[in-house]
Amino acid sequence: MDSVSGVGVLDKSMMIVDAVHHGGALSLAELVEDTGLPRPTAHRLAAALEDHRVLRRDADGRYRLGMRLIGWGAAAGGEAGLLDAATPILIELRDRTGESVQLYVRDGDTRVCIASLERRQGGLRDAVPTGAVLPIERGSGGKALTEHVGAGGWAESVAEREEGVASVSAPVRDPSGRVLAAVSVSGPLARLGKAPGRKYGARVVAAARDMERRLGV
Repeated sequence: MDSVSGVGVLDKSMMIVDAVHHGGALSLAELVEDTGLPRPTAHRLAAALEDHRVLRRDADGRYRLGMRLIGWGAAAGGEAGLLDAATPILIELRDRTGESVQLYVRDGDTRVCIASLERRQGGLRDAVPTGAVLPIERGSGGKALTEHVGAGGWAESVAEREEGVASVSAPVRDPSGRVLAAVSVSGPLARLGKAPGRKYGARVVAAARDMERRLGV
C-alpha cells in the first residue's frame, strides 16, 4: 500500500473507513478483502475506530459508519441546510435564556447532537458536545424527536438523562410535518427548576418555528 500521509496507521485506518463508506456494511472478512490489510491489522484498527464511534457494528456484526461522523459532517457542512438555518437562532436562544442550547437529529434508537452552544456566564453548565450520541428514550430532546410533546408544542425532562439536569425541547418539522430535528435548552436543575417547560418552553418553540421559516418550511 502506498502511503498518502506518511503515517501508516492513519492511512490504514482511513482505508477501512473508506471501505465501509463505499460498502455500506462490511464484515471483517469483507474489510480484509476490500483493503488488502492483514486480518489482525484490520480487526485491531476497526475495533479502535469502533471505540471512537467512527465505526459501529450492527446486529449482524457488520461494520457501518459511526455516529461520531454525523457531528463531524454537520460541522464540516455547516454553511448549508439545517445548521445554516439553525446557528443564528441557537445563538439568540442561548443569549436570551442564558443557558446551553443544542440541536439534535435522530439516528435509529439514538439522537445525535449536531450543534451545541454553552452558556456564556459562569457557574454550573450542561455541556453536551457536538457529535454526542444519546439515548432516544431519555431526555426532552428524545421526546421532541419522537413527537411526544404537549399542547404547548414542547417536551421537558427533569433528571432523566443525567442527575441534576433539566431541559426543554421542541421539534423542527418539514412541510409534511415530519420531524427534522429537536432544538433544546438545558441546564442544572437548580437554575431551570422542576418545570423547565414553564420557564423556557415558549422560547424553544419560537426558535423551532424560526428555524422552519429559515428553511422555507
